[in-house]
Amino acid sequence: MNAFVILQQTAQAGGNMSFLIMMVLIFGVMYFFMIRPQQKKQKELMKFRDQLQKGDKVVTIGGIYGVVAEVKPAYILMEVDANVKIRVDKNSIVKDVTDIPAK
Repeated sequence: MNAFVILQQTAQAGGNMSFLIMMVLIFGVMYFFMIRPQQKKQKELMKFRDQLQKGDKVVTIGGIYGVVAEVKPAYILMEVDANVKIRVDKNSIVKDVTDIPAK
């Protein structure tokens, strides 16, 4: 009877170890396929925003297309039409469309 209890405890300890290994593997897969790519994309977006220059064609989060007229540390002045400029927070700029030809 004593040997049976020892075998049962050993089996339970092995089950806990396999559960722990499985959880570590799941976290590792989530990190490499979800968290890490998102962090990389966020760093690229921050670098893009820091390198904005006058004349760049950009799009805001709200879908407003325009040309950068002036760059300040926290915001940009964006020309959306002839002699129409709006002040836009740098964090709302999401894409550079300089290379996309106009239709």
